[in-house]
Amino acid sequence: MDQDMQDFAAEVRRFLDAHAAKAPDRTAFTWGEGDDTMAYFSSLPPEEEREHVLRAREWQRIRYQNGFGWITGPPEYGGRGLTPVHDLLYDAIESEYDVADTGVLSVVGLGMIGPTILAHAQPHIKERWLPAMYRGDAIACQLFSEPGAGSDLASVATKAVREGDNWVLNGQKVWTSVAQHSEIGLALTRTNPDAPKHRGITAFLVPMDAPGVEVRPLRQMTGGADFNEVFLTDVRIPDDHRLGEVDGGWTVAMTTLMNERNTVGTEGAGPVAAALSPDHLSALMRATWTWDDRALRARLAELLVDAMATGYLNARAQRTLRAGIAPGPERSVAKLMYGQNLTRAAHFVSECLGPRIIADTGQWGTYAWSELLLATPALRILGGTEEIMKNILAERVLGLPKEARA
Repeated sequence: MDQDMQDFAAEVRRFLDAHAAKAPDRTAFTWGEGDDTMAYFSSLPPEEEREHVLRAREWQRIRYQNGFGWITGPPEYGGRGLTPVHDLLYDAIESEYDVADTGVLSVVGLGMIGPTILAHAQPHIKERWLPAMYRGDAIACQLFSEPGAGSDLASVATKAVREGDNWVLNGQKVWTSVAQHSEIGLALTRTNPDAPKHRGITAFLVPMDAPGVEVRPLRQMTGGADFNEVFLTDVRIPDDHRLGEVDGGWTVAMTTLMNERNTVGTEGAGPVAAALSPDHLSALMRATWTWDDRALRARLAELLVDAMATGYLNARAQRTLRAGIAPGPERSVAKLMYGQNLTRAAHFVSECLGPRIIADTGQWGTYAWSELLLATPALRILGGTEEIMKNILAERVLGLPKEARA
């Protein structure tokens, strides 16, 4: 580590020592001790969820005030102007401390929408929203998917019609994470129905408190309501809230999606990380008397090898960042493997547990896995379905013939 990074690391530790306590040792694991929660999505009651969001906003505000709210961002918008390597180093050090989980802000808003605003918005819109987002005052959501446009995102039907210096939006979005907490949303709309579908799309920033915006929660089978459907009825948006050119929204969408795949592919913290932990899974097998099942042990070995390979792939991407080179297809592969590995882990555990994964007997480390199992269909869809990701890798990386289009 060169002197600059050593100085930065020391600065980070001084900040964290002054504002947070050290986290308990997460590497030590004893079966039957601690919280056995194994959830990918939140299932907190509404009151607890609101408190969780407030804590996330406050911690982000403290970060921002001390120069760590947007480490890679331009200084004119409140950032530090440092490198992605500094950002990775900060995250690694902060993981040693007991701080609020800021995923409600960072996964969609700061990880995906913020970079898109920076790349495509007008200067005064950047000044209005970027500091607010990275200070924790504004949460952003992604208004992309629709009932008839999921993986085929270019089929969006939400209409935007120009009226003078404004646009009037009408349509429905679905599977919108954190819309219930958001101050702003990034929406894809159809502005030219006569153009080829990729070329008739325009992107807008939509204030979520604008008249005509209605957010309805969608209850998941895990018990939570992380997702929402959002109805836009005669919502008037100033033209300066347009991102990119009229009918040029596909370029804006690609900026967001590339950041989304990067964000999802590098996840793995929190309770769900135990789903790919050798200590946890082997202890589970011993607790369920399945350790002598050679077929299950072979499947466990395959799963752990794939998880290690995904970790090495992410490490390779980090090395390319340190060398000043943007990662190539590694992030798309990592995103694909992350969803597959967690899905396989949940199914593996269900075979070990049998009926205990669907019937709560009160036994530690058994029924708690049901939340992850019920979340696995979403893991193979969010950030781009497995089928779409495989097409991208096949056509753009391996150079295989394009799939026949309807």
